[in-house]
Amino acid sequence: MTEQDVTRLLQKIPQLKQEIGKVIVGQQQVLDEVLVALLAGGHALLEGVPGLAKTLLVRTLAQATDLPFRRIQFTPDLMPTDILGTEILEEDHGTGHRSFKFNEGPIFASLVLADEINRTPPKTQAALLEAMQEGHVTYAGQEHALPKPFFLLATQNPIEQSGTYPLPEAQLDRFLLYIRIGYPTEQEELAVLSGTTGTVRQQVQPVLGGEDVRQLQQLTRQVSISTELLSLVNRLVRATRPATSEVKFIRDYGRWGAGPRAGQALILCAKARALIHGRFAATLEDLQTLAPAVLRHRVLLNFNAEAENLTTDDAVRELLKAVSL
Repeated sequence: MTEQDVTRLLQKIPQLKQEIGKVIVGQQQVLDEVLVALLAGGHALLEGVPGLAKTLLVRTLAQATDLPFRRIQFTPDLMPTDILGTEILEEDHGTGHRSFKFNEGPIFASLVLADEINRTPPKTQAALLEAMQEGHVTYAGQEHALPKPFFLLATQNPIEQSGTYPLPEAQLDRFLLYIRIGYPTEQEELAVLSGTTGTVRQQVQPVLGGEDVRQLQQLTRQVSISTELLSLVNRLVRATRPATSEVKFIRDYGRWGAGPRAGQALILCAKARALIHGRFAATLEDLQTLAPAVLRHRVLLNFNAEAENLTTDDAVRELLKAVSL
């Protein structure tokens, strides 16, 4: 890419946020983390109570990026073939010859919303594993490539227990970021009430295309990061493992730590955040800001932590205090 191409792409990021902001009020940190996952080439899990515009955020992102979009509503009776696709028997009316043809499922889109992913059994949840990690689907021994870019955003409701199936740790690890959505501020909620109960409907204009997203993903990997910050990420991830950690909180309350994929995720996300802010070098602030979203689903706490109402976010805060440059 030429310098002009880079400048053009970077100018589109604020425009993208502005278009999404026409519909989504506030939630700037959530939006930044979603864009970080997109630029880093990973997937994101959005968690929040009903009514916090999780689905609306993904739909608006699809409109603003002009990417092929599909929504999958996860239900208890959903089957893997409902997501991946299936083979159908076709007959050539001229020759009478019959053959099987693969009929692509809704996973074959650049932007896929897996809505309420924890409402379907593990058998169906696991159908996403290969697609998320490898970028293709295998059916009847044949590989079928997914579009590029391929970005999966899943949502789940944290307060429901009946009829839900928590994602296993191996599948959680496939998500680059675990994003938690909180309630809006008083002023933001007032703006939501005012803007959504009238007759005016905001029109979102496409800003980025598929090729733009691919170029931004390539550009993200070219962002530099110092050896000191690489060492910090390495020590931070290793400190999450109770057997070898020097952090007292982890030794007392940790059950299982993060693997090397967590370090890779944190570095890529820090680079993506730097690019979103117009920088070509990742900083300590980038790492510290994104550490909770990268690590909260990769650190498991024991029963003592649960008894004391401690969360993985508490663990990440203690880790950031203990591990420094």
